[in-house]
Amino acid sequence: MTSTTAAIAPEAAASEVELAIGGMTCASCVSRVERKLNRMAGVTATVNLATERARISYPHGVEVADLIATVVRTGYTAEELPPPRTAPAGPAAEAAGDPELAALRERLTVSALLAAPVILLSMIPALQFDNWQWLALTLASPVVVWGGLPFHRAALTNARHGSATMDTLVSIGTLAAFGWSLWALFLGDAGMAGMRDEGFSLTVSRAHGASAVYLEVASGVIAFILLGRYLEARSRRSAGAALRALLELGAQDARVLRDGREVRVPVDSLAVGDRFVVRPGEKVATDGTVVEGASAVDASMLTGESVPVDVSVGSSVTGATVNAGGRLVVEATRVGSDTRLAHMARLVEDAQNGKARVQRLADRTSAVFVPVVLLIAAGTFGCWLGITGDTAAAFTAAVAVLIIACPCALGLATPTALMVGTGRGAQLGILIKGPEVLESTRRVDTVVLDKTGTVTTGRMTLQEVYAAEGTDEPEVLRLAGALEHASEHPVARAVAAGASARTGPLPAVDAFENVPGLGVRGTVEGHEVLVGRVRLLEEAGIPLPDGLAALRTRAEEEGRTAVAVAWDGRARGVVTVADAVRETSAEAVRALRALGLTPILLTGDNRTVAESVARSVGIGSDDVIAGVLPQDKVDVIRGLRAGGRTVAIVGDGVNDAAALATADLGLAMGTGTDAAIEAGDLTLVRGDLRVAADAIRLSRATLSTIKGNLVWAFGYNLAALPLAAAGLLNPMIAGAAMAFSSVFVVTNSLRLRAFS
Repeated sequence: MTSTTAAIAPEAAASEVELAIGGMTCASCVSRVERKLNRMAGVTATVNLATERARISYPHGVEVADLIATVVRTGYTAEELPPPRTAPAGPAAEAAGDPELAALRERLTVSALLAAPVILLSMIPALQFDNWQWLALTLASPVVVWGGLPFHRAALTNARHGSATMDTLVSIGTLAAFGWSLWALFLGDAGMAGMRDEGFSLTVSRAHGASAVYLEVASGVIAFILLGRYLEARSRRSAGAALRALLELGAQDARVLRDGREVRVPVDSLAVGDRFVVRPGEKVATDGTVVEGASAVDASMLTGESVPVDVSVGSSVTGATVNAGGRLVVEATRVGSDTRLAHMARLVEDAQNGKARVQRLADRTSAVFVPVVLLIAAGTFGCWLGITGDTAAAFTAAVAVLIIACPCALGLATPTALMVGTGRGAQLGILIKGPEVLESTRRVDTVVLDKTGTVTTGRMTLQEVYAAEGTDEPEVLRLAGALEHASEHPVARAVAAGASARTGPLPAVDAFENVPGLGVRGTVEGHEVLVGRVRLLEEAGIPLPDGLAALRTRAEEEGRTAVAVAWDGRARGVVTVADAVRETSAEAVRALRALGLTPILLTGDNRTVAESVARSVGIGSDDVIAGVLPQDKVDVIRGLRAGGRTVAIVGDGVNDAAALATADLGLAMGTGTDAAIEAGDLTLVRGDLRVAADAIRLSRATLSTIKGNLVWAFGYNLAALPLAAAGLLNPMIAGAAMAFSSVFVVTNSLRLRAFS
């Protein structure tokens, strides 16, 4: 089975493309486009109303042109989108996104100015003068014909394809009101010079049909819906602002070193291995390694961390961060779409283009919603006419049903919240992979914390220095550090680095010798120095005094590594090193508990070390799982899940990748390996465990907003349709309410921008 699958995998491999879809106005449109695309053999498409994009996976043998042709045949426009940019879009690109909004604003302004007098004349009998209805007709006609043109055009296109959407409802409703008014004016009694309308009413009660005009409904509804569309478009633009800001963080050019000179080149032309200069205040052009200079780098735009990070030769820097100090020379290690910024942008875009299960339910509902509403409207007209015999009242109720039921809010409920939530997460250094992740965070009750690199720094650091009686601690550290500086062992490097930081420059070493498995020896400033295990000293005939032996034993019981130091035939001290616990880990554990989660520490270290670390961050010994080999971490996660727990895991290493993928929710530290980041559902760019709690809070807040939006969207239609059918809603009020519902959903989503 495996060999067969491997053989056919290249043939079955799917390609992906992203299309910009034009002309969609509601969830029904989304459902139609998705349905048509997914009927193509081997094609899987996800369409998003808020971003107006389709993410499509298609097999060999299907061309992008075929996909575009299918969308066009469905009645919409489509064009292939280029890969996401990671450099500033520039003024030209910014301006390119404005014409649509400007055209909508112009259409709204003209329609509102013309519709306002019509509404006032129809609502207030005292303003009505002889032949006022003809002025109202003159003002309303451009609103219905030109202002409502987008609705009429879309409705006609839909009709050609045998379907109906929100635009169908608006177009039929407003044209019916306008047509009725024309009949009443030209063939009925409404055109008489002394005609007076009875004024505005919330219900369907109206003058006799032959003398009733509905010009305020025809023009007012269009004006209100255009207003809703305009506010919605502006809000949607705000919703996507965080992603646009992320994509535009990168530098536009770089100062590349060529033959000893600085040459300014576009960022797109950089190649791996190029060396470029970053002056104070400039952005780092792309990911790389510092090869010259030292400085502080402000990475707040990527990580949300406001404190600059010190960098020097050998430090890694990320493109788009800002050099806040001295001059740096950086060697490029990743360029273009391989950079960290580009990867972040892809994750955010993927999340925004995805759909939660609740939204798929809304899309399926909206697919049949519009036809059902048309039937309800026809039924309403027939029932009113049959029961009351009042044609005008029947007509008004039917139009109200058509107008109130537009399913715009259903289509916007999930994508707008996702756009804002994932965008805000990117600003805070939290990358959410997709909408299904949000539903996982709600159920999680246990969070497994990998010790090394997550709860701890993952680097051995100097802890305590104990000196024998008559010996100074600084001298112990200085001589031990000098000797260890010549070694490459991780413990030795930790001692040397700590000694250099605490005592200053270290003296030179002569006759250095590495004793495998025991330690090192050599001559420092004329002293014969030994640093290593107690056995190294014992083999040299040097006993460890009882006081130092007790300190060494206690340090090892607490999980630290103890190194004995001797010179000139006498034991002088003990130095301890350990993988230091992150300063923020205890606070992070408290925050996770506050969310109702049970933290569990998972490590391959022995139980003594594990319990010591657990105690320091507030985790009890019962919640420590120690001595776990990397390949066994998956079994631990499976065991917890089999016990009825819903498990999240936070990890950063290659050996965490499988466990991250197995857990209900995987949180990858952004400072970890690419394998772990790819396997995780959430990526914590900053590498601070406290962000894990923030990520879960943000995910839950986003999911809560989505559910609130959907409750509003469904509830609004369920409540409003019976009111309209019962004759309790004037069509103009229905139009205003429908427009408000969409604006409400988008505005509710925008509240996530304030998440902190």
